[in-house]
Amino acid sequence: MSQTPSHDDEKPEGEPPWLSAKEQRAWLGAAALMMRLPGALDTQLQEDSGLSFFEYMVLAVLSEQDDRSLQMSDIAKAASASLSRLSHTVRRLESQELVVRERLPGPGRATLATLTEKGFTKVVAAAPGHVRRVRELLIDAVSVEQLHALGEVGRTVIRQIDPDDDCIESGVWPQQFSDASA
Repeated sequence: MSQTPSHDDEKPEGEPPWLSAKEQRAWLGAAALMMRLPGALDTQLQEDSGLSFFEYMVLAVLSEQDDRSLQMSDIAKAASASLSRLSHTVRRLESQELVVRERLPGPGRATLATLTEKGFTKVVAAAPGHVRRVRELLIDAVSVEQLHALGEVGRTVIRQIDPDDDCIESGVWPQQFSDASA
């Protein structure tokens, strides 16, 4: 993706805005983080609790709600997933009696997912190992300034992707994923 940077007046019409060497290093670092961190977290969770990282995220989002319930569309947004992927995952979690779903009355196809007591016990048991791994791989590996910058970058990029995304500010995200409690 990198080309030798040229002066703007020398770029042919329609030429892509190639990344500078510094921009490419930043992009490749971010891409590696996005690709490798979820896999490392998934491995730890699978080994310790039999949950995938995505399943854990779904259960964690529900566990942070006062009534342990949330509409599927809100869970999908908080977990950065499609409704289709979430639906398949929640079906698996239902088969393990970790979550129950109920259709909400009214127009549309709104469905409420609720964390069962068994599901709450499962996510509470998985949380300490998960938090240790997050701390090991990310939190303790960077400076306080870098961690703050990473959070700001994440929020900025999410707003670029979806300007209406208010999951962090609205409290839909679990507190461990928001700096609101810090």
